[in-house]
Amino acid sequence: MHRLVTAITSLPRKETVVGRYLIRRGLISIITLIAISMIIYSILYLAPGDPLGGLATNPNVSPEVRERIRESWGLNDPLYVQYFKWAKSYFIDFDWGESLTSRVPVKDYVLGRLGVTLQIVGSAYLIGVLIAIPVGVISAIKQYSWFDQIATTFAFFGFSIPTFFSGLLLILLFSVQLDWLNFVYDGTVQGFWPNVKQSIMPVTVLALFGSAQLTRFVRASMLETINQDYVRTARAKGLREQSVIVLHAMRNAMIPVITIIALQLPGVVGGAVITEQIFRVPGIGRALIDGINSKDVPVVMAITFGVSVLVVLFNVIADILYALLDPRITYH
Repeated sequence: MHRLVTAITSLPRKETVVGRYLIRRGLISIITLIAISMIIYSILYLAPGDPLGGLATNPNVSPEVRERIRESWGLNDPLYVQYFKWAKSYFIDFDWGESLTSRVPVKDYVLGRLGVTLQIVGSAYLIGVLIAIPVGVISAIKQYSWFDQIATTFAFFGFSIPTFFSGLLLILLFSVQLDWLNFVYDGTVQGFWPNVKQSIMPVTVLALFGSAQLTRFVRASMLETINQDYVRTARAKGLREQSVIVLHAMRNAMIPVITIIALQLPGVVGGAVITEQIFRVPGIGRALIDGINSKDVPVVMAITFGVSVLVVLFNVIADILYALLDPRITYH
């Protein structure tokens, strides 16, 4: 009876601790995001370039007209004035502003490209996870075997080779030499198989890099887990090796891996920037590069700050998942 009363009275306390932890992390995250937005906007403001640079070579646009355009767009305002205008538009009005080069709403411009990026990045990350987990587990179980040697070599090369280099190799092989796949992504293509065909190379590049990186973590976590006392105890009880690996070793080894997967998700979007440039994918990454080249501050801020929000958000999610999956971790 005493244990039941203790368990009942401790439940609200735990919920209160979790609530306090989430509130504290939320406040820290808000302050962090505000600081990040200030730093990014300051860097863009001080960076060389002019969004009206293309008008300088146009003989039909006089310097007086360009100056009036700059004044109307607020480009001559001080840094703090421009930042607070952007912050008010972004945080209060929930309006990302207007692109300085294409003169379309930034929200429509960015969200219109988001679907292509999610299709490429999401497929690549899912394939990478499905490859990395079984390969890492088998590699740890069969340590120093030929499979482990091949898997370790694959992970080493996949993690070491930059995505732009592996992308160029795939283009030279499958597009130039064999002429099997088109290396330019066409956003107007209709149909399931044509879209799958033109997504093979960019998805392969991102999946190769992601799976190689995650395989190393899975292997290291499994090697640490299979040597624990409770795994040896399970074997001593006469359990089948498959049950020992899946129910005891793998179940606990996946705890840090799941948090790593959550932390890597925002980074995959950043890794798609180079891949989208190589294969001319009309996604978020290409929009970011085009915005940087033309100093389109609203577009660049929308994308970079969006990625920053994802990084902070998934860090909080990773902490929560780790505490939920591992009872040894407590909130403070």
